[in-house]
Amino acid sequence: MATKKSPAKKKVATKVVKKAPAKKVAKKAIVQKVAAKKVIKKVANKPAAKKVAAKKPVAKKKILQKPAAKKVAKKSPKATSKSPKVDQYGLEQDDEFYGLYFAKSTSKGLVEVKPCTFSLMYWWKGLLGYPDMIEISKGSNTAMLQFESTFGGGDSDETELTEQDVLDIDHIIEVDEEEMLISLYSYVPIPVPEKLVGALSLAILNINPETRYGSLELCSTENEEGETEHFLRYRAATYLRGIKSGKVEAIESLVTNGSEFFGLALDAMCVNKSIKKWLLS
Repeated sequence: MATKKSPAKKKVATKVVKKAPAKKVAKKAIVQKVAAKKVIKKVANKPAAKKVAAKKPVAKKKILQKPAAKKVAKKSPKATSKSPKVDQYGLEQDDEFYGLYFAKSTSKGLVEVKPCTFSLMYWWKGLLGYPDMIEISKGSNTAMLQFESTFGGGDSDETELTEQDVLDIDHIIEVDEEEMLISLYSYVPIPVPEKLVGALSLAILNINPETRYGSLELCSTENEEGETEHFLRYRAATYLRGIKSGKVEAIESLVTNGSEFFGLALDAMCVNKSIKKWLLS
């Protein structure tokens, strides 16, 4: 590559040599230009004051055109007026519950019902038609709904539980208004026998990776007699923050999907005959 480029350099050199005489012409042109400048100076000596005067209004125009700071000042209140468009709950203007206030009547008077709690109440009362059983804390920042359901098998030929295998499930739905978090806890209401704790823990480890929504847990607590008891529960949660429309549907989806996956997990556990016997006891 280097040997090929060397002749190119020679060509450039020859061109420079050829153009060398043109420098004289360039000098003449320069002299002529200089002479022209002298003529211009002579002519321009008289109207020099006019040129200075002409420059002054240009400067005035620039000063008049420079209320750029005013434009920025106008834009800044617009930006600040857009940012705080949230209501007392932090909901933005395009939220379905923006600017609304809810309350329910209790024995202690009116209790404020904040957006997430209202969504749960609408799902429970408005869609399902059940009586209001939601407990709202003082300050209305948390709420809780407890209810029961019945789980039965026999949905397909591959399940371990048949149509005759029915068990009760306890459910708790908790609301955290500050986090806008809805949590679902589904319990098998009977304690796990100590002899099954190891087998149940192993089953949870095997099943949880296959549970695409929520997870199984072994919850330990003390009873009234001070004895430790273990309960099998399923937990799932969803955030309502950022959901501008469809908060009620999000809660419905949480409970529906949670019940489905918890049922599949219970059925999978029943491969162990001892666990199945305990669940149906």
